[in-house]
Amino acid sequence: MTANALEITNLTYRKNQKTILENVNLQITAGKIVGLLGENGAGKTTLMRLIASVAKGERGTIAVNQQTKGVQRRTLVSFSEGLQGFRSAAKLSEIRDFYARVYPDFSAKKYLDLITFMQIDDDQKLGTLSKGTREKFVIALCLAREAALYLLDEPFSGIDSMSRKRIISSIIKWKNDDATLVISDHYVTEIAPLLDEVVVVKDQTICTHKSSEQIRSEFGIGIEAFYESIYEGSIPNDEL
Repeated sequence: MTANALEITNLTYRKNQKTILENVNLQITAGKIVGLLGENGAGKTTLMRLIASVAKGERGTIAVNQQTKGVQRRTLVSFSEGLQGFRSAAKLSEIRDFYARVYPDFSAKKYLDLITFMQIDDDQKLGTLSKGTREKFVIALCLAREAALYLLDEPFSGIDSMSRKRIISSIIKWKNDDATLVISDHYVTEIAPLLDEVVVVKDQTICTHKSSEQIRSEFGIGIEAFYESIYEGSIPNDEL
């Protein structure tokens, strides 16, 4: 039986007296590519930040490869952070070196392969990058680690259509077979062919978690239509 890469049990998170997530339960088996879908403000980014132990203060349990402590999870999770902590004058190669020092699983070869594929010159300074190039660099840093769990949070919003499709079609080759990837994105139709499973966040919790095959066989529609139907209310809750 395949082990769970991610287990979330009775997770609740409040910030400034506002409930962001409530009673979240989720199990994802190792090796899957999972789409985390939901409207803006649904709590997807917060959920990823909690899994990666970037945000703290939750109630409940988060386990990555059965490790529940934040310091342990951080060694297993590669999260596509936005690089806000780096100076705009920093060269990309300096950021690469920082990642290599902080994360023992950072692969110099994989990084080089990724930036070559993304057509990024890491002699550039962070502040000179276009939004699209910056996002490509964030993806490269995230996937260059040999992590157990990758979390890609809206990674393609500033990337042009041709580059986006090229990167999406290549993503599967950048992760090991037993690694798990959770991707949150609004380009649902474009990422759909990658997805083994879909998790939909609505009303501060996970309202459904189904395999792509289940969605097609049970509802006879594609992933984007399924997701939209949930938010439109045309699929009753008792069928999810």
